[in-house]
Amino acid sequence: MIWLGVDTGGTFTDFVCFEPGAALRVHKVLSTPHAPEEAILQGIRELDLPTGQLRVVHGSTVATNAALEGKGVRTAFVTNRGFADLLSIGRQARRELYNLQPRKRPPPVPRELCLETGGRLDARGELVEPLTHEDIAQLARQLSSLAPQAVAVNLLFSYLRPELEQQLKAALPAGCFCALSSEVLPEVREYERGMATWLNAWLGPLVAGYLERLGDSLPAVPVSVMQSAGETVSAGQAASGAVRLLFSGPAGGLVGARAVAAQAGYGRLLTFDMGGTSTDVALIEGELQLTTEGHIGEYPVAVPMMDMHTIGAGGGSIAWLDAGGMLQVGPESAGADPGPACYGRGGAHATVTDANLLLGRLQASAFLGGDMILDHEAARRAMEPIAAALGTDVAATARAVIDIANAHMARALRAISVRRGVDTRGHLLVSFGGAGGLHVCDLARELGMRRAMVPVQGGVLSALGMLAARPGRQLSRTLMRLLDEPEMDGRVAAEVDRLRRLAAQDLQAEGLDLGDCEQQVSVDLRYQGQSYTLNLPWQGAAQTIPAFHRRHAERYGHELEQAVELVTLRLAVRGPGSGFVLPEQRASGNGAVFSRHAIEGLGEVPLYRREALPAGMRIEGPAIIAEQVATTWLAPGWRLCTDAFGNLLIDLVEDGEGGLAAVQE
Repeated sequence: MIWLGVDTGGTFTDFVCFEPGAALRVHKVLSTPHAPEEAILQGIRELDLPTGQLRVVHGSTVATNAALEGKGVRTAFVTNRGFADLLSIGRQARRELYNLQPRKRPPPVPRELCLETGGRLDARGELVEPLTHEDIAQLARQLSSLAPQAVAVNLLFSYLRPELEQQLKAALPAGCFCALSSEVLPEVREYERGMATWLNAWLGPLVAGYLERLGDSLPAVPVSVMQSAGETVSAGQAASGAVRLLFSGPAGGLVGARAVAAQAGYGRLLTFDMGGTSTDVALIEGELQLTTEGHIGEYPVAVPMMDMHTIGAGGGSIAWLDAGGMLQVGPESAGADPGPACYGRGGAHATVTDANLLLGRLQASAFLGGDMILDHEAARRAMEPIAAALGTDVAATARAVIDIANAHMARALRAISVRRGVDTRGHLLVSFGGAGGLHVCDLARELGMRRAMVPVQGGVLSALGMLAARPGRQLSRTLMRLLDEPEMDGRVAAEVDRLRRLAAQDLQAEGLDLGDCEQQVSVDLRYQGQSYTLNLPWQGAAQTIPAFHRRHAERYGHELEQAVELVTLRLAVRGPGSGFVLPEQRASGNGAVFSRHAIEGLGEVPLYRREALPAGMRIEGPAIIAEQVATTWLAPGWRLCTDAFGNLLIDLVEDGEGGLAAVQE
């Protein structure tokens, strides 16, 4: 079996090919946003892969891009009487707290597509208003008239009695995509549950259409899709859970970063994934951390996903002047078409990539291993108007663009770590993505960190992470019970068994047996009367209660003498994966300087080919390390050492000896 990891980004589509016993193969092609499957098929052709032995694990941006651009399908939202405005009202949070005349935002769902019906439950699951035959018939007539492509059904407390939503689903027109809140997110909080259900329905037909086109083009190839929580799901099941694919690509990057760093012996990481369009940052301390408080644009996404922070800063981020004449960078991106000015595809705007080229950190003839020649003069022409407006030269403007982009990324890295009370000075800064290596030294210095890593194949690490991921599911159900109630352990055990049966049904469709899977049970807990929860492993009520008190004291500095409430029960199931491990680097290179290039303000600097660096080689900055899919800028005062797997380990040495032992576990 040949495994192919594919990550579709805003600018490039990345490929990593893994065949047990053979060397990794990597490839990049420009993305085709209008039809993402075209870039995937192009990459498979160029890699000359036999489809009869191929298995594809794919990170998809179809749901992400559609959500950010507001291009979902026509979707009706069905809820109980009196709650048609649920998604519009939300939590009544105001974006501009002190603006007396805020700009009115359009509601997620147009008023005419918000429908009301019966079938209302109370918090105990008792029927308050029945769901009658006339209710169902009226809803069917309304939907027939409105002709939506998808329907989201979100009844109050539906997780307690899902049969009411199932009755409504049975009455929908044939061929209409339907999402039920009792299946998408069977948890408390009707707004978050409703928003997740609407997003799932709004995006589902787009994801289904895309995966169907991809499957038709690769009829003999098993295709899996990465979910936001870091596990994969078969393409056939992915469309019904489109909301769980919103952070598919970035999740692959974190899985890859953790796998590569763990194999090299490191566990405490601060990561940043800088691509062409955006940068994703995360904190990893052993296990990958999940959150249910994520957002896509302005919409909350309460399904489990990797705990990361995303900003609009990438290699393609456009430099521009605001109304006051101040230099800004991003969040708008030049994308893949036309791309940065230096791509020579008609782009007229200066970007971060253009700035790196003008400063000499990128070499025009070494980009993508020499397969794509960058246009230095086009980058200069794009930067000159900004330099003229600022009253400075092109080089100074390029440095300012880099400084601003670095400031944006440093702020995001602090938000995910320092602002949460984590001292990152003992962590390893792991940089990946096509543009990450160009900024790793600057960011480490900005954050007061002395050690960093540019992983092997860091330019395509999200695609590599697809290979390291395992099939799995994240299941949940709200209980809302006090932990000190009698027979609580038995009640939790019964609910866990129910979730396991659901997981077994899903996994069986992929040819997996639940008995072969790793299972983790956890609970969302809070003091009775609180709004927010903390997630802890389930160890039985007697042990979990004191564990919650300790965790609350660690997080908030105090604990309370109040009853502890179990809000939501969670089951994580992960099956066996591809068995992917990094091969040790073969000592084929001699580490010789490939060429020398002029760097603004530093004179001639050596350029090394990464594939020619043997294990254990040391390089003192300044230097450029070029590879097929990325470039690393080793700034003055930093030292690089290659490990046995080809990772670049970077130390700050200008004010004393470095060393990576402090972060190695």
